[in-house]
Amino acid sequence: MSGRRITRPAPDSLWRDRRFVRFWCGQSVSQFGDRVSELALPFIAVGALRASANQVAWLTALAWIPNLLGLFLGAWVDHRPGKRRLMLLADLFRAAVLLTLPIAYVLGTVTLGQLYTVALLTGTAAVVFNTAYSSFFAHLVPPESYVEANSGLSASRSVSFIAGPAVGGGLVQALTAPVAVLADALSFVASAILVGRTRVDEPLREVSAGPSLVRRAKEGLAFVLHEPVMRAGLLCATTVNFFTFLSGTGLVVLFADRALQLSPGAIGLAFGIGATGGLLGAVASPAIARRIGIGRSIVVGAVLFPAPFALVAAATGPTWTRLGILGAAEFLSAFGVMLFDVNLNSLQASVVPDNLRSRVAGAYSTVNYGVRPLGALVGGEVATLMGLRVTLVVAAVGGALSAVWLVASPIPGIRVLKPASDRS
Repeated sequence: MSGRRITRPAPDSLWRDRRFVRFWCGQSVSQFGDRVSELALPFIAVGALRASANQVAWLTALAWIPNLLGLFLGAWVDHRPGKRRLMLLADLFRAAVLLTLPIAYVLGTVTLGQLYTVALLTGTAAVVFNTAYSSFFAHLVPPESYVEANSGLSASRSVSFIAGPAVGGGLVQALTAPVAVLADALSFVASAILVGRTRVDEPLREVSAGPSLVRRAKEGLAFVLHEPVMRAGLLCATTVNFFTFLSGTGLVVLFADRALQLSPGAIGLAFGIGATGGLLGAVASPAIARRIGIGRSIVVGAVLFPAPFALVAAATGPTWTRLGILGAAEFLSAFGVMLFDVNLNSLQASVVPDNLRSRVAGAYSTVNYGVRPLGALVGGEVATLMGLRVTLVVAAVGGALSAVWLVASPIPGIRVLKPASDRS
């Protein structure tokens, strides 16, 4: 049984709400910790364990594979009372799993199998956290502040991509990769503490036998497929994810190195410029949504995210021109993805009933994130058969065409968010 959503009066500014600020701080710390592990885990595999390229690829894949179980994990989470408690436990579980790496390093027992297990377990805990997050967020933030809240959370994520790699690289160099993982573990502890102190008025639910896990999972998937906003958003996001992973960061780096003949430092500079585009996009999204409407902002973001790959494919001229084009393309793409994500996430949060939030999030991520490894594999084949330049053009054109799913939906006509009515 689900209860009515209990809301508190919204403060004049979301940033005066201590509960949101506390939660935002926890997520910001956790994002920086993630940037450390994204560098440290591959460094352990390559440096300490002499892993091959294929073995490193499996390490990345195992971190994403749990999303394929999101449909059922979301259904399980949705049936549990106290999403805040689940999020807290997921954070502490990830911290404990990551702590096994520095301990094993001190004992001289780190293995590739342990790295794979860490990637798989932390990835699974992340899915649990994210499916519980959707319900928690909807009760922490009033509907009229969804865009502002997602903007703030996305901005801190963008900052972590700007500064995080430098911090992570410094920690890996100064402390060694296994010990640097300790920083990510501590970031999850900090997140758990802050989430634990962020109390929200969640609906009361009686945990009973009720429908089976499979039936609840089907109900979540059915809502995604039949609700017009969710269906169009899923089709668009899945399409754009497939095509952007078709080129992927790895192939862009390879193209910049071999075809554009840019140095590693120049490539890193271009990606740094791109990260600032993500920060600007996250901050500017609420203003753009107010100016042109939240629906049109989503459409613009869906096109602007993948289209700049075509600029990279067409880059030519002297070194500074090639570098400038790569930097501009990364900037525009990062701006576009934030414009797309901030507004689409906010719109979708406003249309999902409280008693379906976690299972809907699980079903959505199963399809949306599950297509990413497929896109990467297809991209590798296309690049092998037709070349890197053609692959980038296909990614740009195919990704931009994802907006067609939105044009045929109600989304472009939606100007402002409307509070979701109480549904059970």
